[in-house]
Amino acid sequence: METIMWVMGICIIVYTVLGGIEAVIWTEVAQAFIKTFGALLILFLIVKDMPEGSRQVIEIGTIKNKFSLGSMNWDFTSSTFWVVLFYGFLINLNNFGMDQNYIQRYHTTTSETEARKSLWMCVWMYIPASLLFFIIGSSLYAYYEVHPELLNQLKLEVVKAKFPNLSSSELLKQAAQLKVEDYGDKVMPHFMVHKIPVGLMGLIISALLSAAMSTISSGMNASATVFSIDIYQRYFVKDISDKSSLRILHTSTIIFGFLGLASGMAMIGVKSILDIWWQLSGLFAAGMLGLFLLGLFSKKATNQAAIIATLIGLVVICWITFSDILPSEYDGLKSHLHKNMSIVIGTVTLFISGVIATRLLSKNSS
Repeated sequence: METIMWVMGICIIVYTVLGGIEAVIWTEVAQAFIKTFGALLILFLIVKDMPEGSRQVIEIGTIKNKFSLGSMNWDFTSSTFWVVLFYGFLINLNNFGMDQNYIQRYHTTTSETEARKSLWMCVWMYIPASLLFFIIGSSLYAYYEVHPELLNQLKLEVVKAKFPNLSSSELLKQAAQLKVEDYGDKVMPHFMVHKIPVGLMGLIISALLSAAMSTISSGMNASATVFSIDIYQRYFVKDISDKSSLRILHTSTIIFGFLGLASGMAMIGVKSILDIWWQLSGLFAAGMLGLFLLGLFSKKATNQAAIIATLIGLVVICWITFSDILPSEYDGLKSHLHKNMSIVIGTVTLFISGVIATRLLSKNSS
């Protein structure tokens, strides 16, 4: 894993530094085709290897409730339909509305009309693309239900990687105690290694790596641009030449690339990368989105009101995200909300606090 990450990380840093946003966009165009074809190929191979084909996938998925969109109860303490819906709406509002990863793409279009077209194209493609990967997950579940020997093999491999010195009997005991979240992220790689023909393995691996490449390269380019324009040229050197500006962009791109690489290394062994990503996204995006909406809808909001609202919002976000680490004697202070609700509650709290602070400050000044 470390070797793959080092090789891919350095390659991404090199082509992003050399090509900038143009390299990011054109490599992502190629990656989009590779990813889509790779995903369709995996789905085809899963269904083809099922004894009764797609009908069996649907039957098992229906029985095991694998096509459910989640509980419809108004419960915000677990991952219900409403938690995912509210989280998804606000995180995408943040992404498409103010995230530099997306904004930098708008600026490459020839007009506002073209930018609007690209936005709506992305919105409409988001649904079938997400659905494809959900279907792959449900199909893999059905496949491993039909082939329990593969599931047992996967569990043993997970335990061996974690406890390499255990005896065979202890390995079996530990494997039997594993929960789905302990091995869920490893099902697709296991299927690839054991069930995909050798000639197609490279294509599938390139599809997975291309997904990482597109995310990392755009993030590096966006972070470098924000640092160069909004921080360095604003607070350190205002009158900077084009040559110096380009040098700062190149240097900061490399630094952010290696920071991302270090973060990836730290994530090795995490039970669910997706859950961690959702929590971090909600934590960082909530404050920015609330501040953005405050500036957009409250024309009278001042810097002072924004600072007060931001501090209040950050307290609420940190409480939802980190209160579960408090000792047991402070159970009454713990948040029982699902952590993905941090962006929902944090954004609403920051926005309302900003509106109230604006009115109070305007009254005091008058």
